[in-house]
Amino acid sequence: MARLLQINPVVRTNTSTGKIMKEIGDLAMANGWESYIAYSKGRDGVPEATSKLVPVGSRLSVAIHGLETRLFDRHGLSSRIATRRFIQEIEKINPDVIHIHNIHGYFLNYKILFDYLSKCGKPVIWTVHDCWLYTGHCYYYSAAGCFKWKTACGQCPQRRAFPTSVVFDRSRRNYMDKSEAFNSMPKDKFLIVPVSEWIGAELRQSYLKDFDIRVIHNGIDTSVFKPVDSAAIRQKYGLGDRHIILGLASIWMKEKGFEDMLQIAQRVRDDEEVVLVGKMTAEQKARLPETVVSIDRTDNQQELAALYSAATAFVNPTWQDNYPTVNLEAISCGTPVITYRTGGSPESIVEDETGFVVEQGDIVGLMACIRFIRQTGKERYSSRCREYALAHFRKEDRYQDYIDLYESLTLR
Repeated sequence: MARLLQINPVVRTNTSTGKIMKEIGDLAMANGWESYIAYSKGRDGVPEATSKLVPVGSRLSVAIHGLETRLFDRHGLSSRIATRRFIQEIEKINPDVIHIHNIHGYFLNYKILFDYLSKCGKPVIWTVHDCWLYTGHCYYYSAAGCFKWKTACGQCPQRRAFPTSVVFDRSRRNYMDKSEAFNSMPKDKFLIVPVSEWIGAELRQSYLKDFDIRVIHNGIDTSVFKPVDSAAIRQKYGLGDRHIILGLASIWMKEKGFEDMLQIAQRVRDDEEVVLVGKMTAEQKARLPETVVSIDRTDNQQELAALYSAATAFVNPTWQDNYPTVNLEAISCGTPVITYRTGGSPESIVEDETGFVVEQGDIVGLMACIRFIRQTGKERYSSRCREYALAHFRKEDRYQDYIDLYESLTLR
């Protein structure tokens, strides 16, 4: 029986990467594979999973890794003992395929890990969920407008952003160390899988440009995210029959478009309501006008699907993103999406079919699209959105792409 080992700091299914990893593992097992998941024990405790779990490190090793990151800006270069012990576990498992999702997260030493991976002869896949893989510090750079990663980093404008360093800026040295570690992989044993065409194009301009780069988009559960009756959700949040302009972020911040949504809220009509789902600070909540309904979190995915279904339009004014799942969920619920031309956010949009794309910061453009959908009628878009979602967003299809990839790698 073939064996799959996936690696990610978290395995909890209330995180996007944890959920993706679990569901890939489940499908792999359904296809006759033995599935293992390595995760940070110090961050995730003892989670439940259907795959066999491989805990890495401890709370102490995570704490030391965090301290070294903050003091010395050397994220991914602590956890030396934890990484060597993990390599011993890899040897015991003897996987046929190693699939990395994230190794940043205060739990692995990438130099030690890739020194082993470059020599072990195992095929390695890295699904690229953000940009940390090819930068000297940050995990996104779009909002900062920084493109030093194309040459060599240094004087990082986001040193205090995740992974935060409060003392030193070692972004140039990190850049060089990452390039050396990741480029040590044999070209026929390292496959890079960005989840958007945008990040794939960025990777082809990075120090990883000579590797095999193949895009596999994320998928969603279209049996959950589907058009549903919204009467109950409207009553629960006192929305009446008003037109809902919906926004969603796990944590609302400037980069996710919080300021932009406030500007939209200042322009709505009497029969419109802005609904923002996601965590906010007390200061942010104090700034919300009466035209905004704030929901910290939904009770379950069915309630979220009802909110998507109730909305006239889903607005995603993100300033940095890879391939936002919220766009897919809204479209699958029959609701058109309006988003900025940011990263991979436009890739789920077929203009005037599943939504609209405007330039970053174009609030007037966002409002014009909202008005156009209202005038045209959401009904014009609903069936087209749903059909497109079923053709392109089904998680079963996207995860099968990975299974097919595993099978092809084991046949080499």
